[in-house]
Amino acid sequence: MKDKVQILEDKIQEAYKGGGQVRIEKQHQKGKLTARERIHFLLDEGSFEEIGILVTHRTTDFGMDEQIFYGDGVITGYGTIDGRLVYVFAQDFTVFGGSLSETHAEKICKIMDMAMKVGVPVIGLNDSGGARIQEGVRSLGGYADIFHRNVMSSGVIPQISAIMGPCAGGAVYSPAMTDFTIMVENSSYMFVTGPNVVKTVTNEQVTSEELGGASTHSTKSGVTHLTAANDIDCLEQVKRLLSYMPQNCEDTPTKLPYMVEGEVREQLENIVPENANQPYDMREVIEGIADEDTFFEIHSNYAENIVVGFIRLAGRSVGIVANQPMNLAGCLDVDSSKKAARFTRFCDCFNIPLLVLVDVPGFLPGTNQEWNGIITNGAKLLYALSEATVPRVTVITRKAYGGAYDVMNSKHIGADLNYAWPSAEIAVMGAKGASEIIFRKEINDAKNPVEKLAEKETEYADKFANPYRAARRGFIDEVILPKNTRRKLIKAFAMLENKVVKLPKKKHGNIPL
Repeated sequence: MKDKVQILEDKIQEAYKGGGQVRIEKQHQKGKLTARERIHFLLDEGSFEEIGILVTHRTTDFGMDEQIFYGDGVITGYGTIDGRLVYVFAQDFTVFGGSLSETHAEKICKIMDMAMKVGVPVIGLNDSGGARIQEGVRSLGGYADIFHRNVMSSGVIPQISAIMGPCAGGAVYSPAMTDFTIMVENSSYMFVTGPNVVKTVTNEQVTSEELGGASTHSTKSGVTHLTAANDIDCLEQVKRLLSYMPQNCEDTPTKLPYMVEGEVREQLENIVPENANQPYDMREVIEGIADEDTFFEIHSNYAENIVVGFIRLAGRSVGIVANQPMNLAGCLDVDSSKKAARFTRFCDCFNIPLLVLVDVPGFLPGTNQEWNGIITNGAKLLYALSEATVPRVTVITRKAYGGAYDVMNSKHIGADLNYAWPSAEIAVMGAKGASEIIFRKEINDAKNPVEKLAEKETEYADKFANPYRAARRGFIDEVILPKNTRRKLIKAFAMLENKVVKLPKKKHGNIPL
């Protein structure tokens, strides 16, 4: 028996070495942790239980039968984060460049299947050169097996992808179908076709970083939700992100202990400027509402005219969707509509209540917007909010004009409670534009058209540029003082905690993709 125990221990020690010390050192020289080190820093101390440590590939072509590594380039298993069970896989770049083989894929699929049975999140730490070419179509089949499970898991259990090295070709589609993607700056990249193929086909000269680095995907494409300075920062962000989510779609996010104090926030009184055309930072409003230091912004560098993220409100996890007057005056456009719709649907999947803060003058005009489908893209946000069954509360801080008023969680599309500050302006359009249409004849016939326009503008503003007409119709439930917003919201979400809505029976809706 002693000999058999020794054989087992030798095999496990060999598996722990990955691709060997030389390759481990190369990984460290690039400023990257190894797969095992990443799991160590992600999970609670001593909680990791590995599955499939002795798995090896089955390929004999191209001399592969002489290159056998235990684990086959991916470490899979389960453990806890802050005491919560999670499943995790970490691709090991020291073994065949982390390339995906048939058995590599089978290991990932196994833990994804187990996570679905148990109802817990899956975290993928991606660092791979792509499909293992020596295996041909078998490796491609492995990718498709993973993709299918991503889709089946979507909306059932949270899925988080950390891109901590290369992720190219077919490999990119798995992270794309997970709920959140985090990329490490200067050491990770994602693209369907690499710089060499791009040069061959389009004659464009581009680096991997320019084509698909963290900066590119966090600002231009919106493919990644968060970026991290290094591997440790990335893993810490995964932990923080997970803290706002439940284990699965049948669960609710953990409510943290909270002591009621300072619920009146005087600083909210002075954020919205007297001049309706002057911008302000909606993040100040969010910080003034949220529990201290709990605002976790998502997609902060993409579509900056809308802000999305998580806060805690009296210990309760809440999703935020808020127009940002500091950028494009807070107008809705193609990118911001997609960004907010995607976030809304995630929150609705996992029972996270939604708070919508509104200061929107309308949809961004222009040929670029129309030709890029502002109609169907704007409809995505409208669809997502209309479909959401979680508690939904709206606060209009300033402008809510035209169709954008409807889209931003209005009472008419099913919001539970709609509040407005006294500075709110709820109308079809701004006073100037409306006056030019309604009083066109009077203005044109006047001796001084400019003076007449100003007079009519004031008349229209007095009548419509306020929250009281909407309140009279019940479209606004209450006009509240800014300083009382936090207190009102804490009570509102507590009251809505057990909200139940049954949607009409259907296979699924047809969102305007």
